[in-house]
Amino acid sequence: MNVVQILPEMNTGGVETGVFDLAIRLAKIGHRSIVISNGGELVKQLESKGVKHLLLPVHKKSPLTIFKMVGAVKKILEEEKADIVHARSRVPAIIGYYAAKKAGVPFITTCHGYYSKHPISGVMGWGKYVIAISQIIAKHMMEDFKVPYRRIKLVYRGVDLDRFKYREPEGSAKREFVIGMIGRISPIKGHTFLLRAASKVIKVIPRLKVLIVGDAPPDKTKYKQDLEDLTRRLGLTKYVEFLGRRSDIPEILSKMDLLVLATVTQEAFGRVIVEAFASGVPVLATSVGGVTEIVRNGENGLLVPPEDPQAMADAIVKILKDRRLSKDLAKAARRDVERKFTLDKMVDDTIKVYEEAVQVKKILIIKMGAVGDCVLATPSLRAIRQKNPKAYIALLIGREGSQALKGCPYIDEIIVYDRMGKDKGWNRFFKLANQIKGYGFEEVIDLQNNLRSHLFAYLSSAPNRFGYKKGKAWFLLNKRIRDVRFPIPPVEHQFRVLEMLGIEKAAYDLELWPTSEDESYIKKLLESEWVREGQNLVGINPSASPRWVTKRWPLENFAQICDMLAQDKIRVILIGSKNDTELGIKLNSLTKSKSINLIGKTSLSELAALMKWLKCLITSDSAPMHIAAAMNTPFIALFGPTEPLRHLPPTKNCIVISKSLRCTPCYKPVCSDIRCMREITPDEVLKAIKDIVKK
Repeated sequence: MNVVQILPEMNTGGVETGVFDLAIRLAKIGHRSIVISNGGELVKQLESKGVKHLLLPVHKKSPLTIFKMVGAVKKILEEEKADIVHARSRVPAIIGYYAAKKAGVPFITTCHGYYSKHPISGVMGWGKYVIAISQIIAKHMMEDFKVPYRRIKLVYRGVDLDRFKYREPEGSAKREFVIGMIGRISPIKGHTFLLRAASKVIKVIPRLKVLIVGDAPPDKTKYKQDLEDLTRRLGLTKYVEFLGRRSDIPEILSKMDLLVLATVTQEAFGRVIVEAFASGVPVLATSVGGVTEIVRNGENGLLVPPEDPQAMADAIVKILKDRRLSKDLAKAARRDVERKFTLDKMVDDTIKVYEEAVQVKKILIIKMGAVGDCVLATPSLRAIRQKNPKAYIALLIGREGSQALKGCPYIDEIIVYDRMGKDKGWNRFFKLANQIKGYGFEEVIDLQNNLRSHLFAYLSSAPNRFGYKKGKAWFLLNKRIRDVRFPIPPVEHQFRVLEMLGIEKAAYDLELWPTSEDESYIKKLLESEWVREGQNLVGINPSASPRWVTKRWPLENFAQICDMLAQDKIRVILIGSKNDTELGIKLNSLTKSKSINLIGKTSLSELAALMKWLKCLITSDSAPMHIAAAMNTPFIALFGPTEPLRHLPPTKNCIVISKSLRCTPCYKPVCSDIRCMREITPDEVLKAIKDIVKK
């Protein structure tokens, strides 16, 4: 794997150390490791270990420089055949994101700290996966930057156990105790509180040495002077030593009896704590942020409130005087490091994120139409899964359609667009679109092809958006195919889109997946109607979509069929939704025989289970027709205003009855005549039923 890490500079620091350790270990285990930065003191060591470093001013915040760097980094990604771009800071992340997008390379970020709620900070949440170095940082990214939890990967920082050797704390016969802080000199690190605590400790333990390791950044030099002044005022000059920036941290830790972390604000993690743990140095820390994920008070270290010198002094004295406690804390801490915080584990966990980013493509399929249309999409769902067995596939679907496709094994997640319910209105539309963007989809396959579906596809920010060049917003798709002007079967129409993805010769069969609970419910329901096993049952769907009155066959004709079938000792089961309840009651009132009225008594998955009991189904061009096809139940389809070729599901187990009139197909939802349906006679339908039942 070719991994490119990008960060501002390669000087000593927590972020830089993480990049340094990971880059070297990747190169050591056979990956190609590349680092892009503005240089720094660690570059020579990187290159000596087989890591390629490329010097670019990716630290500069100038918009013009950022623009230029996007092109420069894109060129590097292409030349180096990069598999992953991994950004560690905000400005490099902006550059890396757009360069990776142009080069078609997965983009990863690692969030090393708390970011201000500034628009620029949001880029740290743009990665296909966002690595958080602690749970508190993961929470920060989810709450403050709305990064979905599914894109966040928790990878704790790790230390190289070959560098940080364990040394058990010495006994109580020591002549001098050494405590210290390691980190940059900044007000948030709480150095003043350590100094004030030390002034109290020396009254109890006069043989004390305090080491301050680290230096102040250019804008904090006055603060360092203030610390030196405070040291003199507290009479600590002979006790405190400012060592400045050091690269020999393992050696310094080997001389310490206690590491103190006095941070006064939320700490992202606390790498130096883990280094001390590995070295056998007891740790005293303030109870802030990610520190509490590492230090378990009284078990592997001690915690005190921030900005409390007295509590800190008491804890320092406790650890230094009780050497048994020191040893117990150190042993427990070392065990924790070996289990959770090793460099090997950090590298392994990071490589797993890389592999998932490379191998797991994120695909969104859009099919928000009527229930029948959603059932017709099952061959496409199956074909897309077969083409992408490791992909994360989500389906954006309407509320009713989601019930029909419940249990579909080809998708990982169903995203429901409840257009007439909770998602009604454009404000809710755009809110859902923003949530979809958070998934980081790489491909959107639009099987709906209307204004809203094209908008969802575009607003997802997916680089590849497939669909038909039709409607008012087709230009929002960047991978499109012209629609045909002649009618073709519905599944074949969808498969034309899939051909753009290299999917050919897919199976046309529809599928549904009723559960054992659905089947048990139907069995009990039929038993309550005195239905016995093997009895001839014919289903009738007397309705159609509420907006398609023209698809309905006259209710009187259905009544005649019910009575005709009763004469042949065939029981009729009426099916439909709750909206059709009155229709079922009216139909039964027109018959002499007694039909089993299950209208409004089954969910869509239960209706699928019911289909297994039927010899055949009589239906108009509506959802039950497609459900019957999916369950391999024979059906008789009554077509009027719509074209059978365009809507008939792919099955040979059906009989289509329609009238070829001058006005058909008209696709009019309202008609004063509806001659196309009225001219279909009960005798024609009865003959078709007998032809199927005899088989």
